[in-house]
Amino acid sequence: MNRIRTLAAAAALTAFLPACAQQASQPQLKIDSSNRTLTVTANDSVSVEPEVAVLHIGFDTQPTDAKSAYAEGAQTSNAIISALKQAGVQESAIRSESQYLERDYTTPKSHKFKLMQQWTVRTTPERAAQILDVAVTAGATSSGQIEWTVKDEHALEAQALDKAAARVQQDAAVLAKGMGVRLGALIYVSNQLSTPSFPRPMVRAFAMAGNAEAAPPLAIEPQKVTRETSVYAVYAIE
Repeated sequence: MNRIRTLAAAAALTAFLPACAQQASQPQLKIDSSNRTLTVTANDSVSVEPEVAVLHIGFDTQPTDAKSAYAEGAQTSNAIISALKQAGVQESAIRSESQYLERDYTTPKSHKFKLMQQWTVRTTPERAAQILDVAVTAGATSSGQIEWTVKDEHALEAQALDKAAARVQQDAAVLAKGMGVRLGALIYVSNQLSTPSFPRPMVRAFAMAGNAEAAPPLAIEPQKVTRETSVYAVYAIE
């Protein structure tokens, strides 16, 4: 029995030290013959079909004098918003992201200006391509980025956390059995949630599609919404 205790303590110490090095924010737990612990880290995730598509729609005018750039920008801005509303997008689903008039620095010593404006537009995944096409046809020239999400992100995160918590308990029980010890009380637990991100660059060239005669909307396939959680737990062993 003394040999089992010695091996268990050594294994716990070996497993614990790398975890501390990787997770500096976790408490430094004392491990000796009177305080034996077992540490486990488990990862799990949940992926579902998206319920909401957040489109990033915008435009920038051609370089000209400040007054003309502002006038052209105002006309384009109103045309895009009007087209979106006519397509059935609610006003509450349209939010301004940025708008500014700035000097054109692409040409040295240029005294010309460009007006740029950007919005986010929330719609259903099924209508994402159609709404993007409407905006581009109305004058959007820097559009294409789409964020896929769900109506209740907290519920999705809770599902991922629940799965990771169950997995860490199962792994702890299996590890304790393999070491020939009995799993004791939970001493410490923490979790870290991550949201996978994928590059979705702005597609300025997409605006050219609006100039083609009867050009169909882009074929856009929604991406699944994923939440990943890592749970770190420390148990006493008997």
